[in-house]
Amino acid sequence: MKQWVIKLLQQLDMSFSDSSFKVDSAPTKKMPIINEDKATLIYLMDLYNKHLFEVEKHSIRKVRDKLDHMAKQLVATEGDPAQAEKVLSEVRQFFSSYRIDECSYVQNSFDDFKRIVWDLAEQFSDEFQTDSQKDKNLNEHLQGLKEAVESNSLETLRVKSREFINKYIEHQQVKNDRRQKRISNVKKNLDTVKKQLLEANSSLNVDHLTSAFNRKCFDEQIKKYVQLNNLNTADVTLIILDIDYFKKINDTYGHDIGDFILVECVRIMKSIFYHEGEIVSRIGGEEFAVILPQHSLDDAMARADELQRRIRSEAFVQGNLKIRFTVSMGIAQLFEKESASDWVKRADTALYQSKNSGRNQYTVSKDKVKESQVA
Repeated sequence: MKQWVIKLLQQLDMSFSDSSFKVDSAPTKKMPIINEDKATLIYLMDLYNKHLFEVEKHSIRKVRDKLDHMAKQLVATEGDPAQAEKVLSEVRQFFSSYRIDECSYVQNSFDDFKRIVWDLAEQFSDEFQTDSQKDKNLNEHLQGLKEAVESNSLETLRVKSREFINKYIEHQQVKNDRRQKRISNVKKNLDTVKKQLLEANSSLNVDHLTSAFNRKCFDEQIKKYVQLNNLNTADVTLIILDIDYFKKINDTYGHDIGDFILVECVRIMKSIFYHEGEIVSRIGGEEFAVILPQHSLDDAMARADELQRRIRSEAFVQGNLKIRFTVSMGIAQLFEKESASDWVKRADTALYQSKNSGRNQYTVSKDKVKESQVA
């Protein structure tokens, strides 16, 4: 079995305790054998899992649970073509249904935004048409005044002049009043649009469960710091971490407690990484990332120590349960002219070194990614 497949299964941290996996009596579990086609499908499902957003009828937690369940089923069906086809059919049906609802949600959100902008445009249109009609009426009075001048009648000229002056003063007064009202209405509507756009943007950038930034926002920020680094080299360090044995927490206490732990983890992270520019993101199920601008490796290590001390020292109480957990971390400072993917890869590799070395610790990446590693 190829190395990338083994790493994928290790990364997913699957619990191979099902009867279909012959678990050794020793603590070390036997790695199941799967082919590359299934591994590729599981990889795509995991990638999709990391970029979910809240969709009506499909909460992120339930979709993640479903994807994890199907991934485990795919692994369990190796050597059983009939069962494999059954699971693949379930995968196809799920994605077909979910994608329809996902597209409908995006389309409805887009339609709502279009309606807001359309209403604003309609208001402007109505105002312009009203102005055009008023200007047309004033123009008719002006034309009457010109005709009075050509008529050589003093009385007609006097009457038409008075009519025009009165109409002009009235027109200007109404126009000024309408202008003030229009400015007030436009400001109110623009404030509404701005608020809704900010809410929509926030919704797209924030993880709904934990209120940390999501993977989309993290990817954007990583690219931004790489671009800034290409212009002006400055210290910026990345920490990637995940909760140790989180699957065991879910399996033992249920997903509600798992969600509680995720929220508590972010709460502590935000209480430590709260300075301007410091970004706390949830980039996977129980995986998080912290971007620390103006931080050398020593600075980042000190902050990582602080986070681990806080988490180790706290007991997280939910009802009658008192739960403790730890985290593993990988730390990488951005090198000059390094790509975003290489930077993240180094931090991610350091994280897995921490996990493979016993967890509840951090590992610092000091070497650039080698070409052979990228290939």
